[in-house]
Amino acid sequence: VLVSEMVKKWRPVVLRYYLGTPHYRSTIEYSEESLREAESAYARIEGFVQRVTELAGHAVEPAAEVPPAFAEAMDDDLGVPQALAIVHTTVRQGNSALAADDKDAAVARLAEVRAMLGVLGLDPLDTHWAGEQEQGEDLRGVVDSLVRLVLDQREAARARKDWATADAIRDQLGQSGLVIEDSPQGPRWTLGPR
Repeated sequence: VLVSEMVKKWRPVVLRYYLGTPHYRSTIEYSEESLREAESAYARIEGFVQRVTELAGHAVEPAAEVPPAFAEAMDDDLGVPQALAIVHTTVRQGNSALAADDKDAAVARLAEVRAMLGVLGLDPLDTHWAGEQEQGEDLRGVVDSLVRLVLDQREAARARKDWATADAIRDQLGQSGLVIEDSPQGPRWTLGPR
């Protein structure tokens, strides 16, 4: 499978993540299913980064040092799969902090996550990946406006306790490939897995 063909269907950062999940000396079996899993896993990281950045109100700088467990994994024959497991553990801790309204802990976890992702070249806030986001920014603005309109209708249905309509709107958006997440700041949407 040629990389030039892969980037037509998958974001380059997702391919990079996918290629880092097995050990570098392992054979990588190509499968659409594995790429979808990599896309979903990386989307969880991106979602965490986005939520904490919104909460903090500014870009959180990477920590000065990576967590010791991450460094140990990388020092152990470049154990990227184990290092990624530590990234995901830290993301889960950060999401738990978000759920508990512990802004300081969430920001601290994000700083650690950004430091680790920086080592792996996977930081979604890195300028290297900015072009990837810019390609769809014009379209994203239009889609965001349309989705906001529908979400406003859903919120109105929820306000009048018309749960059936609110659920139907959410389900229709889900069938369109959007994931709706209700948060204290209001509903947010993201693209779902392929």
